[in-house]
Amino acid sequence: MSALIDAAKSPDYPAEIVGVLSNRAAAPGLEIAASHGIATASLAQSKFPMREMFEDTMTQILESWEADYVCLAGFMRILGEDFVNRWMGRMINIHPSLLPDYKGLDTHERVLADGVSEHGCTVHFVTPGLDEGPAILQARVPVLEGDTPATLSARVLVEEHRIYPDALRMLANGEVCL
Repeated sequence: MSALIDAAKSPDYPAEIVGVLSNRAAAPGLEIAASHGIATASLAQSKFPMREMFEDTMTQILESWEADYVCLAGFMRILGEDFVNRWMGRMINIHPSLLPDYKGLDTHERVLADGVSEHGCTVHFVTPGLDEGPAILQARVPVLEGDTPATLSARVLVEEHRIYPDALRMLANGEVCL
């Protein structure tokens, strides 16, 4: 999220960050966004009796901000099909693996356990299936001798911060579509 905010400061960047929404009130991203004068909101899913009500409220907030795109960053909830379909082609996510490999959680640990020589990250369109949407951009990093999940994660994060703003730029410029 910080990388997107930083990129959007450039006068020639084709997107503006109009709001940051979190499902955790203590998410550091909310404070970062507020410090840049960006609207923020937090919604605890546990406060809603049904996921649909939570996602309807998220949609209302996003629409009140007149959001054209939704960029997920650390939103660790599986979104329902209705919400995903509402934003289909306009919602992207960053995932710490070279999709379609290593969908889901604990990617760095699984990569190391499998002994593969290359890892990375993917910006992809969000579709109803978990981490199944078409890739927009990928970045590769080598798996080094002695890597730990933390060291590997740190190198992948550098690439995530580089390619996520590029992918949003491509989407906002109409260079990619679902």
